[in-house]
Amino acid sequence: MNAELEEKTERLTAMLKRENLDAVLLNAQHNFAWLTGGGSNGIDLSRENGAASLLVTRKGKRYLVSNNIEMPRMLAEEISTNDFEPVEFTWESEKAVGDLALRKVSELVDGEIATDLTHFAGSRSIESKIATCRYKLTTDELVRYRALGRDSGAAIRRVIDKIEPGQTELAIAEKLRHELASRGMISVVTLVAADERISRFRHPVPTLKPWSKTLLLVTCAKRGGLITSQSRLVCMGEIPDELKTKTEAAAYVNACLLDATRPAVTGAELYTMAANAYAEKNFANEISKHHQGGAAGYKTREWVAHPTSAEIVQLDQPFAWNPSITGTKIEETCITTTDGIEIITESPDFPQITTVVNGREYYSPGILSL
Repeated sequence: MNAELEEKTERLTAMLKRENLDAVLLNAQHNFAWLTGGGSNGIDLSRENGAASLLVTRKGKRYLVSNNIEMPRMLAEEISTNDFEPVEFTWESEKAVGDLALRKVSELVDGEIATDLTHFAGSRSIESKIATCRYKLTTDELVRYRALGRDSGAAIRRVIDKIEPGQTELAIAEKLRHELASRGMISVVTLVAADERISRFRHPVPTLKPWSKTLLLVTCAKRGGLITSQSRLVCMGEIPDELKTKTEAAAYVNACLLDATRPAVTGAELYTMAANAYAEKNFANEISKHHQGGAAGYKTREWVAHPTSAEIVQLDQPFAWNPSITGTKIEETCITTTDGIEIITESPDFPQITTVVNGREYYSPGILSL
């Protein structure tokens, strides 16, 4: 029996009962990956919607809904008929009739069918309700997520050993993507900033600018639908004192967030904690220059901490915090546990900044001097 699938099905059926719905049709790529334990319905990765859908009824019945082009591969490589009953239609009829998947499943369910996307006309979109079913990682997901964190943290470290001053941001970004791909990961966000671009832009999309002194590398690495986030700073030669001071201050904010990320804490409380930490280090205005991160998992951020956030931290929920001060940034991915936060993206042989908050030590990535 697929225990992970059964647990997720139970979460969905409980949600359907709360919402007084009879079924939900999942088409978004992140939801397909979540329910199938890492399967993919993606072909055109520029779109959120995928090439096949999953239907779960209030009674726990599961279906795979797809045209005749995709059904053979879905059953051969992505999911099993032991888990989902196939419902197929021709690609010609799909092109001729809009929202055919929804019309097809309406023949299977007597009642209201909701979806995760808005492009199904006349059907209620409940992505926010589905998202709450994703937040807490299952036992199997925790294993996969820790492995992803370990591999992505190691990959970004290996890239640093393969780059040198004079290379462009674009060339360095390509090396990062290649290193991740060699371990089955895709970089869904790749940012590289050389020298003054670190201070100028919070989201430095790589350019032809060559690297000289200081470099920031950022990746959101995806495998099996799960995503981790990490940032690393490197510097040729001696690290400037100002950069050290700012990075240590950002590490303090990061440590305060890690210490506060506990079950039942709200996103608003986490934001307030971060704001206070910035102010303690005399960088109060920096919190308004970029978000601080938040819950992670099957999206780079499931939700972001902000002043009015009512989202609540759960046990076994992943988070990626990314406090930044103009010219520097701290970013790691972690999981909430009964013993506190567990960092999963640490890079081997990378300097760490140790910060003590409420009597507990927290570690943030420092700056690697080359």
